[in-house]
Amino acid sequence: MGPRILISTGGGDAANYLAAVKAAGGEGEARYLPPPGLRYDGLILAGGGDMDPALFGQEDQGSRGIDRARDEAELALLDAFLGANRPVLAICRGHQVVNVWLGGDLIQDLGPSLVPFHQAGEGDRIHPVQAAQGTLLRRLYGPVFPVNSSHHQGIGRLGRGLRASAWSEGGVVEAVEHESLPLICVQFHPERMCAGRARPDTVDGGAVFRALLRMCGPGL
Repeated sequence: MGPRILISTGGGDAANYLAAVKAAGGEGEARYLPPPGLRYDGLILAGGGDMDPALFGQEDQGSRGIDRARDEAELALLDAFLGANRPVLAICRGHQVVNVWLGGDLIQDLGPSLVPFHQAGEGDRIHPVQAAQGTLLRRLYGPVFPVNSSHHQGIGRLGRGLRASAWSEGGVVEAVEHESLPLICVQFHPERMCAGRARPDTVDGGAVFRALLRMCGPGL
């Protein structure tokens, strides 16, 4: 049996996340508003709606699908898992939650004139990403590689200990890494680029999930 991974979702269909964890060799369990226990080896913060801007000191300027209960549950999960040095994979919304948890803020609406391919809508938008030297994504995929996006917000001021590790056109931060915490944070959706959702026009998103499982313990 592989590592047990908790997947925190917005209560919708988590089949893509579960399939990605299984294909990587782990055992996933998807839950909405899970309590911050430590019965799992790792955590995935899934995509979804926007955070309450009050949590990063802003008025609402176009945020969508706010679920304050989910925001608070996932901030508590980060306290628990990263407080115990257990690895976290944060995807899209999750990537933004991590930044806020560490004291950063968000751009509430990137705007179609800035980066039109990021705008959330029907299906994924495929675009290139550039990864910095010495980063996880550079090791997994090389300096430039194609991914998907479906979002209208992005990371603004970086949180404590974070550094941007990949960018898309227009300078939108596509990934961050932390100086010491076991974090993988990506703005794109690797669960829609692997297992049954693998596609020829992007990299294999499964590499991100395999990296998470390797972080869960020696020999994995």
